[in-house]
Amino acid sequence: MRVCKMAVWSILAVVVVARVCTCGEKKTIRIAVATFPHETCTFAPKPTTIEDWEYFGPPTADIIDTSSGYIGGFRRMCDEFGGVELIGITSPRRVRGGSSGSWNTTAAFDKYCHLMAEDLKKTGHLDGLFLALHGAMAVTGIPKPEAEIVRRLRKVVGDIPIMVTLDLHANEDHELSDAADAVFIIKRYPHYDTALIGERAAHVMIKTIRGDYIPTMATRKPGVITPSVFQGTGLSPAMDIMERARRWECRRRDVYVSVAFGFAYADVPDVGATVMVVTNNNQELADKIANDMSDYIWRNREAFAGKKLPKTKQGVAEAIKAAKEGKTPVVIADHSDRTGGSSQILEELIRQGAENFYIATLRDEKAIDSIKGRYNTGDAITIRVGGYSDRFAGNPVEITGKVEFLGEHGADAIAVLHFGKNNRIILTPTLRQVTDTGIFAPLGINFTELDIIVLKSRVHFRRGYHETGIAGAIFEVDAPGWGPADLTTLP
Repeated sequence: MRVCKMAVWSILAVVVVARVCTCGEKKTIRIAVATFPHETCTFAPKPTTIEDWEYFGPPTADIIDTSSGYIGGFRRMCDEFGGVELIGITSPRRVRGGSSGSWNTTAAFDKYCHLMAEDLKKTGHLDGLFLALHGAMAVTGIPKPEAEIVRRLRKVVGDIPIMVTLDLHANEDHELSDAADAVFIIKRYPHYDTALIGERAAHVMIKTIRGDYIPTMATRKPGVITPSVFQGTGLSPAMDIMERARRWECRRRDVYVSVAFGFAYADVPDVGATVMVVTNNNQELADKIANDMSDYIWRNREAFAGKKLPKTKQGVAEAIKAAKEGKTPVVIADHSDRTGGSSQILEELIRQGAENFYIATLRDEKAIDSIKGRYNTGDAITIRVGGYSDRFAGNPVEITGKVEFLGEHGADAIAVLHFGKNNRIILTPTLRQVTDTGIFAPLGINFTELDIIVLKSRVHFRRGYHETGIAGAIFEVDAPGWGPADLTTLP
């Protein structure tokens, strides 16, 4: 009996040693990382060119040294697993104007796809490829750009796992899920969970490379289009849709349920909501969940897509009334101005005699250039601002007051004009969303003393003004623009 026990322990010792040796010989997992995101408003007047993509600098491979966003989350999860080497692939930087740019030129798309492909060829053996995209890119002559990016890079890297992360404004269909191994979409708007979704992509990527996961996808298009301003996930039914997705994930192991609400301001084949489900080698379950989610979105289409917002005159009147009632600061979301230069709400505030208001911001690169060449801080000024960026921009508004600030803020030259009864405008060279209150203190402004703040933002402003409890009242005003709540006004 004793001899048998000794024999058993000897065998177990050999097995343990063998496993240790195997682990010691395990090669480092090598994963390439690239990014090429754009949210394209195809109705805006100006195409997005190579010049726009390289306004902040040439393409760079220095993209993985970050702790935030999709790539930051992906990196963090790889660090936790250990034994993973990430290789940054040459990618374009952020684009000038963000989503105020119209169709990407074919030349720009081809250039950056080519750069990524050529860089991938030089990396040697790869076990996986991670692509941090957006999902609402539109390119002249290329109907489904994100799927095309994956297809082009697949030709280079071959049959290795390709994982993709997307913004919830993505316009996609099965062509992307056919080309990639798995797709993961953020669930929150404002976007708090980009790093979390990056972590999920890395988790599934590494398990797939190790042979512990077989990504199996189902994709559905519910047939519902909603404006961005209705998609904030702090309000129903957007909140309910995402909560349903999370419940599925909690109930079933190794399941990832993604919903893109879509980006309505793009005249592309896949515009509108998309459901994408990833399971571990279970097509039946993937189809069941995708059908459930798609059906649920369809059942709630009227509550989701049928809301109405006040037009400019009514919305401004309601905001002034709220300010007089002491519900300050009152926030007006000028959500439809995609190019950033609309003066519609500014005109209406002046017309209705509003006081102590702040326009943050108004895009007017011409006015900034004029001020920089002729004025200094403190100088009196009379100048016309805004009203020319597109056909919805309204009329240039004449301002008589003083230059309160002139200088750099972030990557932009900006000017602040003070006029009327304690009113101010921040002028910027491109569309700029002011999503929190951080811009005010460096400009010498106590935002709590303001009556009305006008923001060029759809939902992201809620992070800094609503969820913090700062705003006394919020009015989303459906001013004319390329991002209206009433989608029937778009051609």
